[in-house]
Amino acid sequence: MKKSREKKTVRMQLVISQKEADLIKERMAELGITNLSAYLRKMAVDGYIIHLDTEDIQEMVRLLRICSNNLNQYARRANETGSIYAADVEDLRERLDGLWDQMDRLLRGFANIS
Repeated sequence: MKKSREKKTVRMQLVISQKEADLIKERMAELGITNLSAYLRKMAVDGYIIHLDTEDIQEMVRLLRICSNNLNQYARRANETGSIYAADVEDLRERLDGLWDQMDRLLRGFANIS
């Protein structure tokens, strides 16, 4: 479901010191945020920003792609030859077990976010 965008019509201004401006820029850089207006708006309304490090998720996606490619190769071989090697099935099973373990760790990490 798409969130409707409310038109922004009210302009607010504030004056800060150079030290405060540097601190704001530093915090934005830590979060990987480049849009100052969005950062200030979010902080003013909610008081915090949650930044998720998606590196682990990206690694999971990469590993899932590898397993998916392997599974497609095994299926193609099975369709062509009418058989598949037990070692190939065991290799795929071990890879998927590893992925499930990583997914479990990721989900437990998300559950600890408060």
